[in-house]
Amino acid sequence: MFTGIIEKTATVVKIEQEGSNFHFTLRCPLAKELKIDQSMAHDGVCLTVVKLEPEKDEYTVTAMEETMQRTNLGTWKPGTEVNVERSMRMDGRFDGHVVQGHVDQTAVCDKVETLDGSWRFYFKFTPGNHEHFTVEKGSICVNGVSLTVVDSEPGMFSVAIIPYTYSETNFHNIKEGSVVNLEFDVFGKYVARLFAEYIKQQGK
Repeated sequence: MFTGIIEKTATVVKIEQEGSNFHFTLRCPLAKELKIDQSMAHDGVCLTVVKLEPEKDEYTVTAMEETMQRTNLGTWKPGTEVNVERSMRMDGRFDGHVVQGHVDQTAVCDKVETLDGSWRFYFKFTPGNHEHFTVEKGSICVNGVSLTVVDSEPGMFSVAIIPYTYSETNFHNIKEGSVVNLEFDVFGKYVARLFAEYIKQQGK
C-alpha cells in the first residue's frame, strides 16, 4: 500500500525484454536503501525490486505483459523520469490517500494551463467502466501522485499542481498528449460496485 506522496524521481537507465517480461533498470538515490523483493510504486505502478547495484545508485524491477498493456510503461525509454514511492510505513503520518499501486487505466493530458504560480492539468480517459470515475474535491492518483480533483466530468478531470509538486515529481515533463497512469479512489470503486450490484438485484 502507498500514500501517493512521491519520495524521489528515478531515471530509466536500461530496458531489457525477456519473453513477455520487461526489466527496467533505474538510477535513484534510494537504491542504497532498497532490498530485493521490496515493492515500490513507479508512476503509480507497484513493481518488485529484483536486482540491486547500490554502488551505481541503480536497481532493477520487472513488469509483466498485462502491466505493460494497462499502464504507460510502454512509453518509457532511457532517460525517462519516473515518480517513485516506497510502500507505506505503519508508524508514520498518512499524508496522501490510500493508493494500492494497481493502475486502472491510462489517461491523456488534454491541456495545461499556467496560472499565477501554479498549473492546472486537464486529463481525458475512457469512462467505459462504471467504477472508473472522479468527483470534485475527491482523490485521484496520477503517475503515483495523490491529488485532489478540481473539475470532474465523465471521462475528464483536472488537477491543480503547486510549484513543489511540479518541480519534485515528473509533472514538469507532462504536456499536451502525454500519457499518464490513473488509479481511481479505491473507496469510490467499492461503493460503485456495491451500488451496481444493488441496482442489478432490484431489477430482478
